[in-house]
Amino acid sequence: MPDQNEPVIEPFGFLAPPPAPEIPAAPTPDETWPLPGGTAWVYYGERNEGVARPVILSDGFNTGPSSLKELYHGLERTGYPFITELRRRGRDLILIGYDERSGSILDNAQAATACIMRARAEQLGDTRLLVGGFSMGGLVTRYALARMEMQRIDHGVGVYLSYDSPHRGAWIPIALQGLAHFLKATPQMSQQINSPAARQLLWRHIETADGTPRQDPLRTKFLEELDRVGSWPRIPRLLAVANGTGNGSGNGVKPGVDAIKVTSGWFNGTTLRTQSAGKDQEVARLKGLLSEKRVVTNDLPELDGAPGGTLESFGIAGSKLKITGKVDIEPGTESICFVPSVSALAVRNLDQQADVYTDLEQLSPDEFEVDDYIFSSTNTPHSAMTEELGSWILDRLPE
Repeated sequence: MPDQNEPVIEPFGFLAPPPAPEIPAAPTPDETWPLPGGTAWVYYGERNEGVARPVILSDGFNTGPSSLKELYHGLERTGYPFITELRRRGRDLILIGYDERSGSILDNAQAATACIMRARAEQLGDTRLLVGGFSMGGLVTRYALARMEMQRIDHGVGVYLSYDSPHRGAWIPIALQGLAHFLKATPQMSQQINSPAARQLLWRHIETADGTPRQDPLRTKFLEELDRVGSWPRIPRLLAVANGTGNGSGNGVKPGVDAIKVTSGWFNGTTLRTQSAGKDQEVARLKGLLSEKRVVTNDLPELDGAPGGTLESFGIAGSKLKITGKVDIEPGTESICFVPSVSALAVRNLDQQADVYTDLEQLSPDEFEVDDYIFSSTNTPHSAMTEELGSWILDRLPE
C-alpha cells in the first residue's frame, strides 16, 4: 500500500444499532402515506377496515432514508412480537420514516405533524392516539406535539411515548468522535458525527479531532426551541421507557481502559480508551503515517459504563479498523452506554457522576418529567424491543 494512500474504512453507524444481516422484507402495508420529508407505513389492526385506533411510532437516528424492513424487523422479530401483539388488540400501527434520518429534528418534526394530522382526518372512531418514537424519534414527536399544542391544534393524542430517547442527551465517546474525524479517507464518519441531528442529540460533541468537547450550538438552539413550545406536550399522558437499568448498576465497562489498540499498519500506535473522570484525561491517541492527534477531556463523568441502553461502539469500530492492520479489542469494552437511563427517563442531568449512576428506584416520582416510566431489569441494547418493555407499553394504550 503506497504511503500516501490512507486505507478506507467501511463506514458504520456511531449513533444507531447496526442493521441485522439478511433482514426479510416487511409485509406490504395496508396504506402508504407520503409526508413532507418522509413516509408513513400503515398496518391496520385485526378486524379493522381502516385507521380506527392509531399507534404512531417514529423512526430514530441513522444516515440516509428510513428502511421499512429494518423498522418492522426491530419491532417484531428480535425478541418480542410487538407488532403482532399490538394489532391483535385492534390497534393500527403507523410507522413514520424520514427521507434523511440525520437531518434536523426540527425539520423532521414536519413529517411527524403531517402524519398525526392525516391519521386524525382518516380515523374511524374517536379513540385517542398514542404517538411517540424510538431514540431520536421520541424527541421528534415530543417537539411536534408540543408545537401543535402551542398552535392550538387538536392532535387527539392521549398518550405520548418515548422509547430510550435521549431527553438529556446521548453519549458517543469523545475518543470515537475523534476517530471519526481522523479517518480522512472515510469522510462519511465525520459527516455523520457532524450531521444536524447528531449535533442536536449528543450531550457533548467535537467538530474536529482536536476540538474541545462542548454542547454543540445546534443542540443549544434545539433545546431553546423545545422550551419555546413548552418543552413537553401537556395534554397526553407522558410515558418513557429506558433500555438501561434503574438501580444505578452500570454495564461493567471500567474507566480508563485501552478499549482499542492498533499494533500494525497505517494506524499503528492508535489507542482509544474508555472515558475517565477528572482533568486532562487522554481518551485517544490517534496515529497515522502522516499525522498524529491527542484527544483529551476534562471533568466528564464515566459515561461508557453508565446504566443505559447500549451500543456496540468500540466493538464495531475495532472490527472495522482490522482492515488496516492488527487490532486488539479489550474484552468487556465492546458495548458501552449510549443513552443513560437518567436521560431516557428525563430525571437527572449528565454533568455529575453521582447523577448518572443514581438509583432511580429511590427517587420520588415527582422528580421525573414524565407521568409514568419503566427501566429494564438489565442493561439492554439501545431501542431493543423486549417482552418486559413491550408488554408494559401494551398495558398503557389509550382507551
